[in-house]
Amino acid sequence: MAKGMILAAGQGSRVRPLTRDLPKPMVPILGKPVMEYLIEHLARHGVTEIMVNVAWHHQKIEEYFGDGHRWGVQIGYSYEGVRDHGDVLPRPMGSAGGMRRIQDFSGFFDETTLVLCGDALIDLDITAALAEHKAKGAMASLVAMDVPLADVPNYGIVLAETDGRIISFQEKPKPAEARSTLASTGIYIFEPAALALIPPGQVYDIGSQLFPQLVAQQLPFYVQNRPFNWIDIGRVSDYWSVLQRVLRGEVAQMNMPGRQVRPGVWVGLNTSVAWDQIKIEGPVYIGSSVRIEPGATITGPCWIGHGSHIRTGARVVRSILFEYTRIAADMRFTEMIVSPDYCVDRHGDTLYRGDDTSPLRWGDARA
Repeated sequence: MAKGMILAAGQGSRVRPLTRDLPKPMVPILGKPVMEYLIEHLARHGVTEIMVNVAWHHQKIEEYFGDGHRWGVQIGYSYEGVRDHGDVLPRPMGSAGGMRRIQDFSGFFDETTLVLCGDALIDLDITAALAEHKAKGAMASLVAMDVPLADVPNYGIVLAETDGRIISFQEKPKPAEARSTLASTGIYIFEPAALALIPPGQVYDIGSQLFPQLVAQQLPFYVQNRPFNWIDIGRVSDYWSVLQRVLRGEVAQMNMPGRQVRPGVWVGLNTSVAWDQIKIEGPVYIGSSVRIEPGATITGPCWIGHGSHIRTGARVVRSILFEYTRIAADMRFTEMIVSPDYCVDRHGDTLYRGDDTSPLRWGDARA
């Protein structure tokens, strides 16, 4: 079979403030971290030995996933950091450098290895992808997907021959310079020989450094273009739209938790909802211990995290409330992501609680 590698050391700066105190793989979707869906998916395809490179907020990932036994897998961690004047600071080694570091430490990658980014949802047929990689005798394979020309600056772009052999790899080109619209999805398959090309002990990136090296040396480097769902949470706007899709039931294997109490409305335990005195239009999930006062209006798709409190007259429209968020009376939150400390609109514009210039009032429901 194959081993697994999840890249989880990045800072997630494009998803701030969601990643202010959470690493990007821990950003929740339907109450579960993105990375949990990846681990479940690897386990389904028999990939049960998984290394994760970590740096920023690494304890959050390690405390949640532990050794992996709850998912029937084994998980190990490789921390990337430096000591600076007595403090230990995170310093990621780059996607390739992090793998080389693990390899130099123990030789873990002694067979075919599947590499995933820890911040995207996928339903790729991993078994078929590994079989194609082996059938072609590839040293490295990259799973790609067509994207609109306007989006190519966000991705690594691949040009391949008809048999799939990659002849050019461009990291985030301008649309006018892109040689194709086939984008790398951050899903890679490597043989140990590919990792041997990475220089030891230095920051080194898969997309901008290792892949051009494979092309330049004309090594067996192939693209796979197979249909699957790939949902990348690169920016706050992506996170908002992904959750809208998931709540509408458009993404397979993403099921609403809780109990369906009326069409399109799911609830957790111990909720206090004035059902006869509120307006609610699904799909809406109401987490445990949520309180919704009479006169409130909720228009889905909405996710209301556990312990939240929506006061009388408030309107919450197509929004995501993280746990313990209190929405003040008569406030209107439309197409927003709201936490006890900040709220972000779907375009990524952020307000922090206590900002006197904002008409919006919200806060922490725990006190």
